[in-house]
Amino acid sequence: MKKWMNAFSRLGLFPKLFLVMFVSIILVSVLILWTSIHMSTKLFTETFSITNSKVLGQIKTNFESFNDAIAAVSNNVSQSGAIRGYLSEGEGDSLTMAKSYYNMRETMDRIQSITESYEVGITISGINGRTYSTDRSHLRLSADELKEQPITLEAAASPNRIIFDDYQTKDETAQQMISATKALTDRAQNRLYGTVYVTMRESVFRQFYSSFTSRGNDVVILNDAGEIVSSNREEWIGTTQLELLTYAREMNNESIKGVNARVMDQDSVVLSEYLPFYRFYIVNVVDKDVAMGQLIDMKTIALICAAIVATALILVFLITNQITKSLRRLVKQMSNITKSDLDNYIPVSGSYESRQLGHAYNYMLDELHDYVDQLVLTQREQRNAELAALQSQINPHFLYNTLASVKVLVQQGNKDRAAETINALIALLQNTISNVSETVTVEQEIENLKNYVFINHVRYGGRIKAAFYVAPDCTHYHVPKLVIQPFIENAFFHGFNSKETGTIHVMVSRAGESLICEIMDNGDGIEGFKGFSMGESLPNPKNNRQLFSGIGIRNVNDRIELLYGAPYGVTIMSKPGEGTRVTVTLPLITS
Repeated sequence: MKKWMNAFSRLGLFPKLFLVMFVSIILVSVLILWTSIHMSTKLFTETFSITNSKVLGQIKTNFESFNDAIAAVSNNVSQSGAIRGYLSEGEGDSLTMAKSYYNMRETMDRIQSITESYEVGITISGINGRTYSTDRSHLRLSADELKEQPITLEAAASPNRIIFDDYQTKDETAQQMISATKALTDRAQNRLYGTVYVTMRESVFRQFYSSFTSRGNDVVILNDAGEIVSSNREEWIGTTQLELLTYAREMNNESIKGVNARVMDQDSVVLSEYLPFYRFYIVNVVDKDVAMGQLIDMKTIALICAAIVATALILVFLITNQITKSLRRLVKQMSNITKSDLDNYIPVSGSYESRQLGHAYNYMLDELHDYVDQLVLTQREQRNAELAALQSQINPHFLYNTLASVKVLVQQGNKDRAAETINALIALLQNTISNVSETVTVEQEIENLKNYVFINHVRYGGRIKAAFYVAPDCTHYHVPKLVIQPFIENAFFHGFNSKETGTIHVMVSRAGESLICEIMDNGDGIEGFKGFSMGESLPNPKNNRQLFSGIGIRNVNDRIELLYGAPYGVTIMSKPGEGTRVTVTLPLITS
């Protein structure tokens, strides 16, 4: 995101205006289109739920009518003495058997007329092993095979109920069938004497609801196990849809009209009705995409929106181009002026606003001429004054005490030590007073610090040690003169008042594009001190009579900020009893 924002900020006025207008028009168009489709979808869902609830009620009525017909068939079969006799009597003479078969068939023909509006097959099976079927193609099983069927066993366990289930025919066609099974009971003797089966092909069973289906508007019949026993979508039949069963049960238990769900890999509206006699669920699955495609012509809407957006963008392009044309011409003329040449005045032309800008720009160049001349002169004088002031800050007491120490060494006969002290003082004064450069190399600054430490050891003894660590790749970088020395002074004369001995570590290293100079001591630390960072104030030591230069810590920080800017400066951390750590951050300067 930051990369895109940076790229956008570098664009000109015309691209920015056009891009903003382009994005705004596209967003508004998309939002309006999305809102319209969302509202249409919501309205469609609510309306469709109400309408299809009534349709499901009609389908439920059709199934209930079929169930009434099956109930009439089972009642007539169970009340027929001819059928009971045929299914329960033992073997007799041929005349008796023929007469029993004839009476049974006459009764079955009459019972079959009850279901003449339905294409069903009626099969009866008795405990004596006799069977009869009005259509053998529906149920090609022997009496023994029928006895072992799960639906027969379930019907025997619930003799007062009609049991509905599905199965496939055992022939080359393997047709999906729907069956209604009822156990036949002799109430006088309290025994089961047979079973009646009313069977229907699934393709015929489908006619109860097929007239209410359409593309994207499908109906499935689910049993209690979640298996689809019938549907206008033949590829769904026989599959198990437990998620769909969950939705159906939820709607039945909580009286919900419909739910939005993802079914069969499609976003759908699902409605359901329960058929208690069948123990089936009628589930209406409406494919939202197909239904909305029929309701809303997305292609036409998209073309209209695209035409409107294209027209708007063309108008925006022409208008913004006309507005920014004169400004872009002015910017192009101004960009031809080099940074170091303030004499390239631009010709004044274009619109009123552009002419005013041109006059103002040329006037600004005149003012800049005067300002730059004065600024260069002022800065040159200021730099010279700063360096002169810096070099004049050598504390006389430091010189007096150092020379007095040399005198004592000579009197003691330690001429070599006295000579080394004088050489260190000469080198220190040369780098401080004679060298008029604003900066010195890290190597020179460290050498200067070593001379200063050596002189202090001569004067005050070696109870405070100093160690220097400089990264090899940092020796050639330049630092402002006397930028580290004030912190060495501060550590020597204020950092070890309580502790008798200690060590001062000076480390110089590189971190990215910055030079890091760290001065750390293990001295007393600063009581009540929480930290000092660039831009904050820190009081200078109260007594600096014996210091080398007396340059304050605040002065060092101000010098760095004046030379290199706010990102660079001094940071100090200190803990009482543990010591003080000073970090000086400088840019990488090679000359």
